[in-house]
Amino acid sequence: MAWMILASAGLLEIGFAFGMKWSAGFTLLIPALFTAATGLSSVFLLSLALRTLPVGTGYAVWTGIGAAGTAVLGIAVLGDSASPARILCIALIVAGVIGLKLVSAN
Repeated sequence: MAWMILASAGLLEIGFAFGMKWSAGFTLLIPALFTAATGLSSVFLLSLALRTLPVGTGYAVWTGIGAAGTAVLGIAVLGDSASPARILCIALIVAGVIGLKLVSAN
C-alpha cells in the first residue's frame, strides 16, 4: 500500500511542477491554487508512505517519479527537447527508481 501512496505522491509532484509553470510565478490565481494543492497533497502522501518505507528510498523514488514524469510530459506537451542524451538520462532515472523498488525490503 505504501508503494501505491508513494506513486500517487509522485504523480502529484508532476502536477505541482506543471502548476508552477502555468501559474506564471504565482501570478495567476487558479494555476497557483492548483500548484499549492498538488504540492501539499504530494508532500502529505509522501509523509504517509514514509511511515513504512525507508526515507532514502521513498524520497528518491518520489523525486525520480516527479523528475522523469515532468521531463517526459515536458517533451510531450510543451515541446521540450527530446534529444537522445536527454532520453537516456530520463531512462537512467527510471532505471534507478525501479532498482530502488526491487531492492527495498518493503
